[in-house]
Amino acid sequence: MIQSSLYHALKNPFPYQILITQDDKESYLASEVARFRGFETILFPDFRAQKGDDLRSYKEELLALLGALRKWYRAPKERLLLIAPLRSLLHPLPKEELLQSFHLGFGDNLDIGELKERFYRFGYEFVEIIELPGEVSFRGDIIDVFPPQESSPVRLSLFDTQIESLRYFDLETQMCEREELDRIEITPALFALDEATQKELEELVSASSYGAFSKDLMSLGLWYLKDKGEVLPRRVPSILTAGAKEELLELLELQEQEGDELRFFEGLNLLATPLEHSDIIISPANFLSFLSLHANKEITIIARNEALFRAFDLKEIPCKKQIGDFCVNLLTPKEVILSLNQNTKKSAKKRRPTFAIDELRVGDYVVHKDYGIGIFKGIIQERVLGALRDFILLAYQGEDRLLLPVENLDYIDRYVADSGSIPSVDRLGKGSFAKLKEKIRTKLLEIASEIVALAAKRELIEGRVIRTDFPEIEIFQHSSGFVYTSDQEKSIREIFSDLGSGKVMDRLLSGDVGFGKTEVAMNAILATVMSGYQAALVAPTTLLAHQHFQSLKKRFEGCGIKMARLDRFLSSKERTSLLNALKEGEVDVVVGTHAILSAVFKRLALIIVDEEHKFGVKQKERIKAIAQDVHMLSMSATPIPRTLNMALSSIKGMSTLLTPPSEKLPVRTFVKEYQEALLKEIVHRELRRGGQIFYIHNNIATIERRQKELLELMPNLKITILHSQVPEKETEEIMLAFEEGQYHLLLSTSIIESGIHLPNANTIIIDSSDRFGIADLHQLRGRVGRGSKEGFCYFLVEDKESLTPEAKKRLLALESNSFLGSGSVLAYHDLEIRGGGNLLGEAQSGHIKGIGYALYLKMLEEAIHSLSSKALPKREDVDLKLSINAFLSPELIESDRLRLELYRRLSRCESPQEVNEIEVEIHDRFGSPDLYTKQFLELILIKVLASLQGIKTITNYNQNITFFYRDETKKSFSAKSRDDDDLLAAILEQLQGKSA
Repeated sequence: MIQSSLYHALKNPFPYQILITQDDKESYLASEVARFRGFETILFPDFRAQKGDDLRSYKEELLALLGALRKWYRAPKERLLLIAPLRSLLHPLPKEELLQSFHLGFGDNLDIGELKERFYRFGYEFVEIIELPGEVSFRGDIIDVFPPQESSPVRLSLFDTQIESLRYFDLETQMCEREELDRIEITPALFALDEATQKELEELVSASSYGAFSKDLMSLGLWYLKDKGEVLPRRVPSILTAGAKEELLELLELQEQEGDELRFFEGLNLLATPLEHSDIIISPANFLSFLSLHANKEITIIARNEALFRAFDLKEIPCKKQIGDFCVNLLTPKEVILSLNQNTKKSAKKRRPTFAIDELRVGDYVVHKDYGIGIFKGIIQERVLGALRDFILLAYQGEDRLLLPVENLDYIDRYVADSGSIPSVDRLGKGSFAKLKEKIRTKLLEIASEIVALAAKRELIEGRVIRTDFPEIEIFQHSSGFVYTSDQEKSIREIFSDLGSGKVMDRLLSGDVGFGKTEVAMNAILATVMSGYQAALVAPTTLLAHQHFQSLKKRFEGCGIKMARLDRFLSSKERTSLLNALKEGEVDVVVGTHAILSAVFKRLALIIVDEEHKFGVKQKERIKAIAQDVHMLSMSATPIPRTLNMALSSIKGMSTLLTPPSEKLPVRTFVKEYQEALLKEIVHRELRRGGQIFYIHNNIATIERRQKELLELMPNLKITILHSQVPEKETEEIMLAFEEGQYHLLLSTSIIESGIHLPNANTIIIDSSDRFGIADLHQLRGRVGRGSKEGFCYFLVEDKESLTPEAKKRLLALESNSFLGSGSVLAYHDLEIRGGGNLLGEAQSGHIKGIGYALYLKMLEEAIHSLSSKALPKREDVDLKLSINAFLSPELIESDRLRLELYRRLSRCESPQEVNEIEVEIHDRFGSPDLYTKQFLELILIKVLASLQGIKTITNYNQNITFFYRDETKKSFSAKSRDDDDLLAAILEQLQGKSA
């Protein structure tokens, strides 16, 4: 009722400056009405942090809140309305003096030390590569900064200490836009503090009793503002909506807030809801009939353009047309106001860098394509052949060391195998790794030939033609209650194209849980049933089958589809009856476990297999047999590697869902030191909202002791235990009981299934989180926040003082970025590689352990290509034995991580254009390349050109240069001198055909 209530109130003089709402949704609806009535509006986000919470987990909302507050302080108050959810106004917010800004402009002379100090006091985080608002990066003559009020970060280029260029740059590519800016405003990333205030606040925060992982201003500063903060409604006339009053009463009941503060809000006036006033929702189909019913009233129709008016035949209905982008729909005794506009409220999608810059850390296991598994020891500089060069140092068994030239960084990959498996390091020079590779290559050719033969066989079989143009399909899509993502729409088009092609479909649909794979599959099922055929959905576990059945039953309600479930919970009588019904064609859709695979169908046309890699060998064989002349759609929750995707897509359809649904909320993440009081608070907070909890304790030996400790702490807590030694049947029963709400808390090792969807479990607690890899933490966090409720994730550590700086940094990054920033690229990379392994099945895990997923998948890709007559263009290696000083200069690019990332990308260049693009990027991101950097870029260019021209080795002795070709021929010539620049120029002349 918010729109009609506010519309009525704004017809009279409105003495209030703040309208307090229930949540974001109510704020948006109120704002539309206020704008329609000629008011300017400022909206606060729904900031739900409780006093003492670690604010890093709320960084996005906090920055938006401070930005809106700054705007409100500055704006003229005439016909201005601040609209804010109740929870955003409960705490003292910074006064105007703490939100001052400063400007940087073209031609300004900077004192770099002073500027750094100012950014620090403004709450900016100093980073190597900008990812999020509130970050700054100093790199020689380049300063990158992302002020919170800007939609893109800004790059400042300096000439000595003077600003000579200011430009926006793209987060994904890190490249600048062309347009120059005159100046930019630097607003605080937190507060604008002077030295004294900062010192005072920092002392208060460090002495805090709140259990934040990092006791700094970013984490706890808001709770210690004292006289520098104020609760806005205490000094500004404010009014509550009915929804806000409900929220207030709930808070009073829970007593989550300090009582006195809530009592103050209880005393505020309430926005009245007049009789016979109501908010309305009218579908386009009922639009004209609704207006005819209210033809005696004054009707106003709003549309953002004339074309929208023309889409509806309004000639017969007397109404006032108003052009505007408002979304107002309400009914009063005398008026009807309807909007033809769609709700324009969008959830902003954050773009982040696509570079996997965390890919290699010192101490990581790596796999060299020729020498096997070693340990990455970092970049070192060595003088070889009289020239200074950068090398990657790899440690092998015993005291063996390998120096890998950085231009050959593409020879190695990070070692990834099954979670927790520690590889054995190889010994150099024994040839054992080459033998292992050859053995695996033979096995891979067998696998590849099976894949290719199966695909060729299916290609010859005529498939049932499924019609996909039924109007019922469109109605089904519109009744989903949400807007399909572009990935979902594309996947449906691809599947429909296969189903109608006359050939048998074999398609893999991959995407994370919650990204809408089942919804896509249901479109295929509906088209199949509408075309007069049967469909089956097979899942590896009873629980997963049960969840799919519930989802399908709910969505197909009213579609006239006869559905059944086939699993071990059916009695033998029910089972026999169902199998007969399938044989007679009396059931359209059956959902179940592998029991389906032995059923006989009258007219089966589509089989959907979820998580096929989790089925046993016999079951997989049965799926293959059934699917020979039936359309098959496989679904996988782990992403498929890009290279394997490309290799398989020549013989198999591939569809991918990478975009999360717009309503999917990020999981709120906290890093905390283990405390019993904290644990009780976390558990009770979830139970109060009727939810359940996952508790990850990754040690089977002590898991029962942890259960006992939890019960001593919370005696009424219903706990069930799950780990890898619990029998499969019992595991399913435990999970079903948990899903049905028989337990409050599932105490488990990290085995909780990736495919399981438990929308009522929205808090996850992870014990000793510092012992997990970033990819595992990312995946565990993904277990919660799957329904409409916000998910909470708590990474607990025993003693934060004993953590390494690296572990602290990684946990803080996880806390402040619910999508992980650059870490997500790494996590995704790990999961992607594992997804490729999943696709190949358990039988391959031994081979994978020996050489790692990445190399295994590269070799499989080569095998598939070689057998499917689409051989990969083989990139030949080139050995450069040149006495030239060449490396990416640490003076230009200080960070080893960033240099490593650039070395990795340069080593993978396959064309001169790619080298040139990276040179332009280096210039843009770090300033003009120095001599050594330029020479290294020329060296990479030489390597690329030589590879394309069949050259195996290039050497020089003084100014004499020799090319050794793969066909055993050679070519010698001389440079003007033995100087680096002359040697490089002479080689490039030869390669580019410029010499006489």
